[in-house]
Formats: sequence, structure tokens, C-alpha cells
Amino acid sequence: MAVPRTRPLRAPLVLLMALLWLVLALPTTTPAHAYAHPKPNRTATPTHSVSPTHSTSPGVQEPAVAPPAVPHEHAGVRPLTVAAKVAGFLGMTVFVGGLAFLALLWPDGTWHHRVRRVLVTAWAAGAGASLVGIGLQGLQNDMRPLSEVFKPDVLGGVLTEHLGEVWAVKGLLWVLAAVVLAWALRAGDQAVRHAPWRVAALAVGFGLLRTTGMTGHASGTPRPALSQAADLLHLTGVSLWFGGLVMLLAGVVQRHRAGELARVMPRYSMLALGSVLAIAASGLVLAWQLVGSFDGLVTTSYGRLLLGKLAVFALVLAAAQRSKKWVAERLDLAVLLRGDAVTVRPLLYSVAAETALLSVVLLAASLLVTAAPGR
Repeated sequence: MAVPRTRPLRAPLVLLMALLWLVLALPTTTPAHAYAHPKPNRTATPTHSVSPTHSTSPGVQEPAVAPPAVPHEHAGVRPLTVAAKVAGFLGMTVFVGGLAFLALLWPDGTWHHRVRRVLVTAWAAGAGASLVGIGLQGLQNDMRPLSEVFKPDVLGGVLTEHLGEVWAVKGLLWVLAAVVLAWALRAGDQAVRHAPWRVAALAVGFGLLRTTGMTGHASGTPRPALSQAADLLHLTGVSLWFGGLVMLLAGVVQRHRAGELARVMPRYSMLALGSVLAIAASGLVLAWQLVGSFDGLVTTSYGRLLLGKLAVFALVLAAAQRSKKWVAERLDLAVLLRGDAVTVRPLLYSVAAETALLSVVLLAASLLVTAAPGR
């Protein structure tokens, strides 16, 4: 199918470079109080208590003074906050990893309808979670009910804080991500193969990864620079691995085309191996910085959740090994048989299991972000 050439979009590139500078200019150290428990609105209260039997004059008894109501977190706010963070994290990894997969391994996949739907869904999840997350953060800070999530004073209160600034920049990045996505959907492989689109996608991807790390725990460690570098490497590896798996499952493996399998699978296998090594190395650094001791792994809820994540991660590696074995032993046969469905089916099952298990790992990672290290 002949596709008309499209002119490079210069204005989005200028905006992307400006926003990238803004991401780099944000403070890298999060104030210690940013991760403290939400602080309720305070009202003026007496500096001394008055007992029912105390009186200021003989024969006159003062009425009892009821203690002020203790502010509490309203029902539904915390679960929705966690759900928004999970949806945003999954959307970000699929979007960034999916774009990288198309640019590096499978440019022709931009025309595939399933791949397009996956990318649009991932963008919607990431952008929607960022928008809702600002309001939910404000509700947690002020202990307000869920019905006030989009009130101007709630949103304004969050945007005056450091985390609010990060949320705002992330929201703008998702707007520019829509431009990059629309560019790819409109021009297909012609856009993905050329430098202007790749520069734009790289800038957006880096910004999304960086701002995601800035809302986590890495900036509150004793060595914030080391932790944030490890966190960025960790998020990059996870995105390349998981986003690539989703692209394989949605497109390459299900199409059973011998040429695509021969071109994509060996290269993705190497990319996944590099991603796993990056995840393991950076994960060790982050665990050392956040947990601090072996005792912390078993005596704190954060450490136990981390151990659960590692257990599922071991299962993911087992499924990944099966996929790697298929590429080494069965790929040539599948190519000779022109993508025979029976020959490719074990790979499909292996990739599906790997994707499902890695989704559980990402869910645990999202919960770790909402948990407090050391508790």
C-alpha cells in the first residue's frame, strides 16, 4: 500500500526539547515531608483542656467541651490512588516499550491494527492516571472526600508542591506523547524509521521514565543520585522488556509470518537479555538503598512485598528461558514451515505466560511505590 510522504513536524520537536529541559531542571531531591503521612487541615483549638469539674469562679461550673473531631481519610481515596498508580505505571511501560520495539525491531508493526489499539490504550491509561492522580494526591493531603477530586483548590494545593510540579510535567509529557503517537499512526513505518520521530519519541520516553522515578522513593535515600540513576535504568529495562512482550503477543507471534519471526525474535531475545541484566543490577542497588539490611527484608512489610516480587520474577525468568530456548531450537523450523501455527504455538504460550507473570511483578512494583520503606 502506497503511503504519501509526510512533512516532518518541527513544532512538536521544539516543544519536546523545551519540556525535556524542564524535566532536567526540576529539583532532583524530594523534600522529606513529601512522603510523610497526609496532614489534615488544622483548626484553632484551645491551648489547654477544660475538665467538666473545673470552674473559673466559685459556684459556677463550666460546661464540658467536646474534643475536636479527628480528621480521617475518606473511604475509597487510597484504593483509587493505588489503582491510578498501577494503571499509570502499566500504561507508561507499554507505551514507552512499545514505541521502542517498533523503532528498533519492527517498524512495519505500526500498521497492524492490534498494535495500534494497544498503544492508544496504553496512552489513555497513562494520561488518565496522571490527570486523576493529581486530584487524588490532593485528597490524601487534605483528607477530603472523593467528590472533591477535581475542585480547583484541591488541584491548586497539589501543584504548589514538588510532587505536584512533577505530576504537572508528566501530564504535559503525555500531551506531547499524543503528538508522537498520532505522528506514528498517521505515517506508519515512514515516521518510525526516520530520525525526527525517533528523537521526539526518545525525548518523550525519557521524560516519562524520569518523572515516574521522581514520584518514587529513590530521591529520599541516603545517596539520591545513585538511587535515581539506578531507578531510571530499572524503569528503562522494565519498559523495554514488558513493552516488547506486549508487542510480540499482540502482533508478531500471532501473525505467524516467517519473515517477521526470523527478523524480530532473535533481536528481541538479545534486547530482553540486556533488559533483564539491567533490571537485576539496578534492582540490587535500589534494594540496598531502600531496605538497607537483610533483616529489613523479613521484618518489614515493604521487605516482604519485595521478596514476593522477587519470587514471581524468578517465575518470569523461567518462562523467558522457555521462549529463548524456542528461538534457539525451533525458530529455523518455523521459518522453513512458513510460520506453521502448530510450530509457533509453544512460543505463543510461553510469551503469554511471561507477559502475565511480568504483569504481576509490575503490580507488586506499583504497590512498593505506595508503601513506606522500613515499615
